[in-house]
Amino acid sequence: MPGPMTYLITGGARSGKSRHAQKLTEHLGNRQSPPAYFYIATGWAGDKEMQSRIERHQQERGSLWTTIEEQLDLPRALKEAHSRGATAILVDCLTLWTSNLMYHKHSLPQAREALKQAIEAITVPTVFVTNEVGLGIVPESKLGREFRDEAGWINQLVGDTVDRVTLVVCGQPLQIKG
Repeated sequence: MPGPMTYLITGGARSGKSRHAQKLTEHLGNRQSPPAYFYIATGWAGDKEMQSRIERHQQERGSLWTTIEEQLDLPRALKEAHSRGATAILVDCLTLWTSNLMYHKHSLPQAREALKQAIEAITVPTVFVTNEVGLGIVPESKLGREFRDEAGWINQLVGDTVDRVTLVVCGQPLQIKG
């Protein structure tokens, strides 16, 4: 298939990243009939507010989507989606994945390298969503600064590895790579 196959969608909270990423994934996956959209969810419902967000996203996606919930082993989830016949994959989101890795004290350098290898092996259009956390104030706590740094390093690695990067601001996509 000609053109970019891997995408990173970034931006601030509530900027429209997920909506843009879903539309893009559906557009890319429609190139095959029937489309097989896979959504890799890295978040989990730790409270009622997060459960509501998850349910809203599920309703917006509808029945054409298959969801794989994976909080830690994102490369494995990408391989699973490929093996199950995905025509397009949406990963939402790298920021929560980073938080999960830190919480469970996983090696972030190893996780970044494994993700890089997984992205390089992708053979179907794949869209990653992440938050741009480095544009705000410097976090007050050491843990907050470590998280901001780790998220930034993962975003840089993915941004360097994918074919196209888009920044979403106020619901408007701005292509910055590819």
